[in-house]
Amino acid sequence: MTTTTTEFGIVYAVHIIASHFGSVASKVCECLLRRGPLSSRDLSRLTESDNINHNKVKDILCLLIQHNCVQAFSIEPPDGSSESKATVQYIALFSSIHHRVRFNKFSKAVNEELGSQCKGVLEGLLSNGRLTLQQLIDRDKEFKNSLGPEAIRDSLEKLVAARFVERVPSPEPVLGNKEDGPAKKRGAKASKIFKEPESLEERILEAATPVEAIRFPIIFEQDSSSALADDDSSNISEGKRKQPDADSSCPSSEVIWRPNFEELIRRLRHKACVEIVKERRDERCANVLKAMLEVGRSQEKKAKTDKSVPMSVDSIYDELIKTDAGREMTQGRVEECLEHLSATSSYLPAFVIKTDESYIVDFKSIISVAQKDEMESVVMRRYGKEAFRMFRYLSQEDRFVETDKIADAALTEKKDTPQVLLKMWKDGYLHMQKLAVTGVYMPFLLWKVNKPIVSRQILDEMYHASLNLSLRFIHEADSEKELLLLPVEKLEGALKERRNKYRVKSVLLTSARFKIDDAIMLFHDF
Repeated sequence: MTTTTTEFGIVYAVHIIASHFGSVASKVCECLLRRGPLSSRDLSRLTESDNINHNKVKDILCLLIQHNCVQAFSIEPPDGSSESKATVQYIALFSSIHHRVRFNKFSKAVNEELGSQCKGVLEGLLSNGRLTLQQLIDRDKEFKNSLGPEAIRDSLEKLVAARFVERVPSPEPVLGNKEDGPAKKRGAKASKIFKEPESLEERILEAATPVEAIRFPIIFEQDSSSALADDDSSNISEGKRKQPDADSSCPSSEVIWRPNFEELIRRLRHKACVEIVKERRDERCANVLKAMLEVGRSQEKKAKTDKSVPMSVDSIYDELIKTDAGREMTQGRVEECLEHLSATSSYLPAFVIKTDESYIVDFKSIISVAQKDEMESVVMRRYGKEAFRMFRYLSQEDRFVETDKIADAALTEKKDTPQVLLKMWKDGYLHMQKLAVTGVYMPFLLWKVNKPIVSRQILDEMYHASLNLSLRFIHEADSEKELLLLPVEKLEGALKERRNKYRVKSVLLTSARFKIDDAIMLFHDF
């Protein structure tokens, strides 16, 4: 289990796979999630007790790769010899599996930006995993109100230009030995710039991802992308040259496309940041931040970046006046909003960092405000108002504080304070430290919020809650299976009432899952 996964995160991921692809696929996926990368032979051996043979394992791996839930890779032999063949291994992509419950959110984001036709094309890729342009056209023909080949082509072009869709990664990247990675970068300057990826999954995804020009090619200006691939082959790093160029010489109709989850999550993250600023500041500040996000988006290398690139007031204002709301603001008002956004207070950090002549969006600061609100909300529901005040005070102090000071700051009875703090400590929400003092029989107790541990624990609880809601939804659907087969217009009396009750329950359960998933993204994806 990696640092980004939790126990119930894995259980929920396995449940998602079981719901979408069946119990056999979920057993193979669970094996990968719990044990890490494995070869198909090792997977077959480990799933023998479930009567899953080797051929079935290979079929399931192909299915999960098709739907972007698993990535194949191999590691360069230690001796570096071409005669030693590297073993192909498979890794489950934890985040990509969880993205499957966010398809509606992704579709909505694309619909808002590019319209319903692009939304329809994206939904085809989301439901099928990976498709060529021709397959998208063939799929469109099956619908009563088909868009037609030209509309599908134009929509795909827009999706690629906006980076909502990307060319599929290398099917089997070859990773160099980790200890040899930095040695391949020559020169002192290069060694300073080079940064080792944090996990094996990140190394694999980095190695599988082609350079930008191949990942998002302008395929619609020519029939073949081979020239483009040849022109950019010199830009591929040494680690990526060893992988085959997936579809590099195929006609544009044969290029295989898939949804770009990284960009889709980035858009949801930006939207969340704007909403946080709107709630904590005002709508004008939110509009200014939105313009800043548009200016800096193309420079963001990862969806989960801490800070944006620096940007000038002029560039922000130029972007802002492209919108109706922005045209109502003068440049002076924009500068006022930037001053508000870069100001700090006792209860709010700065959302924007001001430098000499430019401004930087502090994503980490904005997201931390929403995370703190979510933590405090959980503490309030679980332990009550007194615990909430204590937790908020300790969270703001961000250091060890003795019991009596906490009682004074939180306006609670000193005799009751230790019991409340002990409850939160037992559940892992607080750190406790005993301080022995000479001549005093009882040691002083010091308390502190351990934010990383609390964040991880709350994330795990949210995965658990989302799993329970999903299971309840399935139970409700199964209990009314026969009723749901009947035409709605023919239902009367008690049957119609039952159907209406089921619909209300479904809406409530779906809404609750939707909101919990928003909170999960705050702690895991944003």
